[in-house]
Amino acid sequence: MTACRQGLPSEFSRSVEEAILSRRSVRAFLPDEVPHATIARILEVAARAPSGSNIQPWRVIILTGRPLAALTRELEALALSGDPGEEVYAYYPTRWREPHLARRRKVGWDLYGALGIARGETEKIVRQQARNYLFFGAPVGLLFTIEQDLERGSWLDYGMFLQNIMLAARGFGLDTCPQAAFVKYHRIIASHLDIPAGQMLVCGMALGHRDPDAPENQIATERAGPADFARFVPPAAELPGRAGPHRTCGEA
Repeated sequence: MTACRQGLPSEFSRSVEEAILSRRSVRAFLPDEVPHATIARILEVAARAPSGSNIQPWRVIILTGRPLAALTRELEALALSGDPGEEVYAYYPTRWREPHLARRRKVGWDLYGALGIARGETEKIVRQQARNYLFFGAPVGLLFTIEQDLERGSWLDYGMFLQNIMLAARGFGLDTCPQAAFVKYHRIIASHLDIPAGQMLVCGMALGHRDPDAPENQIATERAGPADFARFVPPAAELPGRAGPHRTCGEA
């Protein structure tokens, strides 16, 4: 029996697993440029994501250099001024409940704790949040749009495309941070980038080389284990419990 019929080759399986387990939301990047050919290849690979009836609902704007700097300076200034922007779609629930609230609070205070920001230091928190609009210093900023009349199924498809980008980036030794924060300034972004009427912003994403020395990049978030979210019908062997922070070779 061939290796293909027996299953995926072990080294291939390991590389897929490693890409998934090493993906993080990186919040500090080095200024090193990413070649356009690399970005194009990542997007080409990511476009193999499934979509209902193969409609491929994704559209991507890639920002580098001066256009990136011009837009991010304006957005950062808006955030620091306290401009609330405008909600386009509800990303979070209108009412928080457990276990989601505890998880949200933990990841937030883990981040601020790593940065030496204490509770009540509002100005420091605002400045850290405003760094979203600089793509956390990444040399590449990606902005994603979708046609407004597409339904929830296309948004599900879009999520798989975004995940493919993040995993393909790991194959090139790059890191990412998906960012919904950009959406509230969609009017400014649309004006800067001539986004056609009928398209709406889905999110942004920073892409580049992780700064290995940045304290915010030392955080490893926890994940619930299958025992917390899955069940076999009929019941199977006991499922693994809570999964702690995963650290890959060479990571803190």
